[in-house]
Amino acid sequence: MSPANIVSTGSAEGPAVKILESYGPIAVTPDRTEDTLIAMLTEARGLIVRGDGADVTARVIDAAPKLEVIGRSGVGYNNVDVEAATARKIPLVFTPGAGARAVAESSIAMVLTLCKRLMYWDEQLKSGNWDSRNESHPGDMEGATLGIVGFGRIGQDLARLAAPFDMTILATDPFVSQQIAEERNTTLVDLDELLTRSDFICLHAAAVEGSKGLINRQRLETVKRGACLINLARGELVESLDVLHEALLDGRLAAVGLDVFAPEPPDVRHPIFSLSQCLTAPHALGMTPGAMNRIWTSMARDMDAVLSGRRPQFVVNEQVLEDS
Repeated sequence: MSPANIVSTGSAEGPAVKILESYGPIAVTPDRTEDTLIAMLTEARGLIVRGDGADVTARVIDAAPKLEVIGRSGVGYNNVDVEAATARKIPLVFTPGAGARAVAESSIAMVLTLCKRLMYWDEQLKSGNWDSRNESHPGDMEGATLGIVGFGRIGQDLARLAAPFDMTILATDPFVSQQIAEERNTTLVDLDELLTRSDFICLHAAAVEGSKGLINRQRLETVKRGACLINLARGELVESLDVLHEALLDGRLAAVGLDVFAPEPPDVRHPIFSLSQCLTAPHALGMTPGAMNRIWTSMARDMDAVLSGRRPQFVVNEQVLEDS
């Protein structure tokens, strides 16, 4: 745990190592504890934050007197105290859009898997139930309604991927114009209307203060009966696994697809994980080779820009650049 110029809360991949190598080797924290991270930051000029590493709290930031930049290897930054970083005038760089296509592809894959009931058919055939083909049926994409919650880069990529399936596409996002939606053959509606009309609900919104618990017990009472809900954004967007479990048991939701949880990793003893209509992944579906290469390259270039006195491209707290 010796001091280093660049510290990472998890393994750092090739592109970042190559771009940042002039600042010395990247020191990786051996565990996820706050105290370990603090002990390694005494000389650090840069901090790389992984999604599954230690949280970067105000205490961590205050304990790093030489810290000049924080790099988040992803689009979400809810594990960084942005207010504390801003108070220290430390830019937080992140990578919006770098992994968007990979996440959108995974989202449409989840929609297809749940619509066509691939988990069910696989289970039935392997158990010897050939006659199940006459007992149940897969669903149709054509004519179904896809609701996208959060219409940024990922949501817009998902709309493009869904277009050939002849689905009605709805989206809700207060920061997107009607013109952008129309260019993607999508209709902007409010969240309540989206939930009542959609056969497939895909969450791709940021987990900010106002969106936490966006999908709660009350809203799940209003969903179109038999809808499928897919979350590849942040676990915090859903009130709890309990409310999803309840909705699956009473048929309001036909299935759920979850790649993200709160906290991570989840407690797999929760009863939702025993349901065949719950499809899961360990927050891995956006981690394709192409996406990860773009993410690490973007983040490292922006960290290098800050450390060498240049303006980075993607910054969460842009005000610190104007104040400096």
